Amino acid sequence: MTDGEFLAALERCDLPAEQFDHAAHIRAGYLYLRAAPFAEALGRIGAAIRRYATHLGKPDKYHETVTVAFLALIEQHRCERGDPGDWAAFARANPDLLAKDLLLGYYDQRELDSPMARRTFVLPRQCPPATPASA
Repeated sequence: MTDGEFLAALERCDLPAEQFDHAAHIRAGYLYLRAAPFAEALGRIGAAIRRYATHLGKPDKYHETVTVAFLALIEQHRCERGDPGDWAAFARANPDLLAKDLLLGYYDQRELDSPMARRTFVLPRQCPPATPASA
């Protein structure tokens, strides 16, 4: 499925549920960020995921903190590491984003599980471990 077909299927709620796993969420975020500035991309992906979750009968599945945090990390990776211009190349260059538990380096699990974190973006209380700069 092309990137355009993928986003269209997500937005029409035609994407099979088993095809909207974590990697697909990251793909959607990447594609929205390639098409629009961060704030607009955030609005678009939030609306798409909420609509899709509601269509699946699971409106409570949407998680604001997870959505905002991962979108910010995708944008940070694009800015720091460059954007190869397509999803497959971006995914290969940024495998850390495909780790579903990546946010546990920033958040305590209890924070992420909180009703407030689902409802509104919550800043992380801890900093990720420092990584040595590349030579």
